[in-house]
Amino acid sequence: MGKILIPTSSPEDWKKFLAEPDKHWKRGYSARAIANCWQSANGLPSNVKAVLTKTAALEQIKTLFAIPEHQVPLPGGSRPSQNDVWVLARTPSDLVSIAVEGKVSEPFGPTIAEWNPQSSPGKERRLRFLCAELGLAYPPPNDIRYQLLHRTASAIIEAKRFHAKHAIMLVHSFSRTDEWFSDYSRFLAEFNITAAVDEIVSSGEVSDIVLYFAWARGEKQYLDE
Repeated sequence: MGKILIPTSSPEDWKKFLAEPDKHWKRGYSARAIANCWQSANGLPSNVKAVLTKTAALEQIKTLFAIPEHQVPLPGGSRPSQNDVWVLARTPSDLVSIAVEGKVSEPFGPTIAEWNPQSSPGKERRLRFLCAELGLAYPPPNDIRYQLLHRTASAIIEAKRFHAKHAIMLVHSFSRTDEWFSDYSRFLAEFNITAAVDEIVSSGEVSDIVLYFAWARGEKQYLDE
């Protein structure tokens, strides 16, 4: 990704950054719902902010900038972690890195077993790197979702790059039934955390960065736009 960023003026501007625009830019899908919601908010959507500010350290959080489809390079291959949105925010005293994963009905992708880290040296190297970044034992359990692992790591990687004190992996779900919440909950169990919908929880410090996880329900209106 280049270092020159071009501002968006409408949700349609987000489409060109998708890996497969024709496949993912559809009404009722997360890419379009996220674009409409975040572009309309011009910062943190109200429902997201309501969840994040439940923790005292983030009560006065404000967006500095947000980047659609932000790519975070990872070792062990050419494919980066592509965040639906990445946000650099601030509190009165610290910076905050937020990696956003949008969801409607789409799953979190393959489990570790399905992704098969033994299939190539690059995959094994990447998985070892991700576990080290997150302070998790290697190898991780086969039933957790690989996407949640690298999305969380991307929040920490960018926090380090910008010298942010806080990192948040945020699932912004527009599902009316909280689909795939069980996978999110299973992942948080690796950090000895109990997950809840519309809540933010912390695993404490990882590499001197306070790591948070949040699941925020999106508003139905953005599914229809």
